[in-house]
Amino acid sequence: MQMVHSRFNALLSACVLSLIATAGWSQSLTWLGTLSGGYGSEAWGVSDNGVVVGWARNAAGQYRAFRWENGVMQNLGTLGGSWSAALGVSADGAVVVGGAQNAAGQLRALRWQNGVMQDFGTLGGYHSRTYGVSADGRVVVGWAYNAAGYYRAFRWENGVMQDLGTLGGDLSVANDVSADGRVVVGWALNDAGQRRAFRWQNGVMQDLVTLGGLYGEAYGVSADGAVVVGGAQNAAGYSRAFRWENGVMQDLGTLGGNWSEACGVSANGAVVVGWSYDDARRQRAFRWTASRGMEDLNTTYASLLTNGSVLREARAISPDGRYIVGSGYNAATNRTEAFLLDTRCTAHNGDVDANGCVDDADLLAVLFAFGSTGSNLGRVDVNCDGVVDDADLLQVLFNFGSGC
Repeated sequence: MQMVHSRFNALLSACVLSLIATAGWSQSLTWLGTLSGGYGSEAWGVSDNGVVVGWARNAAGQYRAFRWENGVMQNLGTLGGSWSAALGVSADGAVVVGGAQNAAGQLRALRWQNGVMQDFGTLGGYHSRTYGVSADGRVVVGWAYNAAGYYRAFRWENGVMQDLGTLGGDLSVANDVSADGRVVVGWALNDAGQRRAFRWQNGVMQDLVTLGGLYGEAYGVSADGAVVVGGAQNAAGYSRAFRWENGVMQDLGTLGGNWSEACGVSANGAVVVGWSYDDARRQRAFRWTASRGMEDLNTTYASLLTNGSVLREARAISPDGRYIVGSGYNAATNRTEAFLLDTRCTAHNGDVDANGCVDDADLLAVLFAFGSTGSNLGRVDVNCDGVVDDADLLQVLFNFGSGC
């Protein structure tokens, strides 16, 4: 009899553990692949509805801008040359910005919408590129060469490309723009030739200073323009991810190494993503929040990674904070690929294993995980409040037998 009980308990534990392992179905990691016959891709932007943009190599090894939606990677083409890349997307996924080579071999800022790729031209020189776009797609920012041969940050609206100037030096680049198009961030040289993060508004370019070092660069800005993120040198000479708000630049730390950079921020300024070296000097994607600090996405979402796959850098986060995109190593294809990480927990009726029936297996899964907390609990956190507790158990019991 004892042997029967032992075998039963072992079988029960195995079943429950299997449920826990698969309980994260409401959260997902999707490797986006590449263009047909190509090798490698990177994601640089994501909309609120999960539209991803970036670049991928085609069968000829050429870089092409892509727009990915619902499992389909669309090649956006070029401006007549052999190269293009998508670097930003509007909140609804309809407008894509980036850069493409034209027939003359020049790099040009682009805006893509409804199958049409628009060349923005320059500020009098030969080359330009776009990085950021407002929520509605009407305002675009990037850099363009002027007639003197210097590249300058620009803000484009209604057909007009505005030179945003510098901090006293010759060069500047705009990397992102607020949701309403009024605040622009990036980097500019000061009169000492040092690269500094800037925040531009109403014609004024503000130097955000550094973390004690000489240089900095802003990569992302919140919807209202109040929060800026990027990388800045500290007094020890290392780049650190920063979050700037109300004149204060906060060092977000690292994952154990000595280098980090913040690449994107949610619309409300609360969630920051980027990359950092860990204590083994491996590049790892991170997410930062005030409550949890900097967390390695490879650890938080370990259950979604298989066979040695790694998330190396997080380049952007959707305005609502749900989606994170970037690039990493996909062990299944043995190549660098763009990824889409869906972090949302979806509340449900207690069907933990998603088999259409609320039964003993679902009840056991919740009981086994009872008391667990965190942001990656999966479907055992039935009501998605970050803890497996009485409320989740009651939901299962209330719906027990449904769909069976």
